[in-house]
Amino acid sequence: MARIVQKFGGTSVADIGRIKSVAEHVKSEVDAGNQVAVVVSAMAGVTNHLVDWAGEIANLYDAREYDVVVATGEQITSGLLAMALQDLGVTARSWLGWQVPVNTDSTHGRARIERFDTTELERRLDNGEVPVLAGFQGVGTDNRITTLGRGGSDISAVALAAALGAERCDIFTDVDGIYTSDPRIVAKARKLDKITYEEMLEMASLGARVLHSRSIELAMKHGVCLQVRSCFDSVPGTLVVDGDDIVEQELVSGITYSRDEAKITLTRVPDRPGVAASIFGPLAEGSINVDMIVQNVSEDGRATDLTFTVAQADLEPALKVLEGKQGELGYAALNTDPNVVKVSVIGVGMRSHAGVAQMMFKTLAEKGINIQVISTSEIAVSVLIAEEYTELALRALHSAYQLDAV
Repeated sequence: MARIVQKFGGTSVADIGRIKSVAEHVKSEVDAGNQVAVVVSAMAGVTNHLVDWAGEIANLYDAREYDVVVATGEQITSGLLAMALQDLGVTARSWLGWQVPVNTDSTHGRARIERFDTTELERRLDNGEVPVLAGFQGVGTDNRITTLGRGGSDISAVALAAALGAERCDIFTDVDGIYTSDPRIVAKARKLDKITYEEMLEMASLGARVLHSRSIELAMKHGVCLQVRSCFDSVPGTLVVDGDDIVEQELVSGITYSRDEAKITLTRVPDRPGVAASIFGPLAEGSINVDMIVQNVSEDGRATDLTFTVAQADLEPALKVLEGKQGELGYAALNTDPNVVKVSVIGVGMRSHAGVAQMMFKTLAEKGINIQVISTSEIAVSVLIAEEYTELALRALHSAYQLDAV
């Protein structure tokens, strides 16, 4: 007998028909003799409607009441799935965050889990019951409902699997696993059998949206084996595991991209100590995250051009901050370009192999694609290019690193 946590996202429970199909998935695992705990998201589109309603009521709303409203989506789904399971003859009961309880801090809207009390859930599992938990929610130190932020149901599922000591946490989505690149763009992209936590974390932070980065961090910390699989078929998915569980690691595991980028360039900034702090400090105070950065110093050493990227949603706020500091910063011009994309090559094999970045640069050059900004980490190389070259770059790099499906 294995103990398994199954998490079903919004597309998996989008309507009554799909909720009934999910119940069949759960029942098949129970019939196999396993203990199963389930975590569900709100039905597709429901959370967006709830967020919109909150915004229509008030521009500046109480975050505590916002959490009360948006947490109801998962409450509905958990109750409906428990009823569907009961209708199939499976003993099941729905659970809300405060009932478990899932204890969090009191940062409403983006709370972090502090303790997951599974005492009663384990008793129910041992008695053959399937607990169906409303994901995305918990209870804060002020005894109020909290939510974990977008993608929070993934976090709930991984935290539950860690607390239960589950053998595996299956994340059911509308895709059947993790691919070497976006199969909608790269026709020869192939599904990976396994990928490391580190690679998946890089992919999530660099554009891939299959798993929430916080859930991957939590799985890595507690050694929870994740499986990303489709809710529409029964084929095995992709396992997200520790690097030691992969015998032969590939040089490069995936090519990702992010269109959520905007480039800002400040020209002729006086080159003096503290200039970077005077630029990026106010941006940080405005909760604007800066990503890729490149600095070019003039020949006379008196001025520098500073280029960096921000999320597209942060472009206008960033401009307001920088324009307000023009007199203090002394830059000559402020130029922006929202039509850029970040393309990244990811793989733990980079640690032991040289030439990965050179291959990337060479491949893009051969296709006539200009690199605007470069950033690196231990297992990833990212470049900023014009958005119009996205598809060409992805396909060329995918072939260059021999990732194409045979």
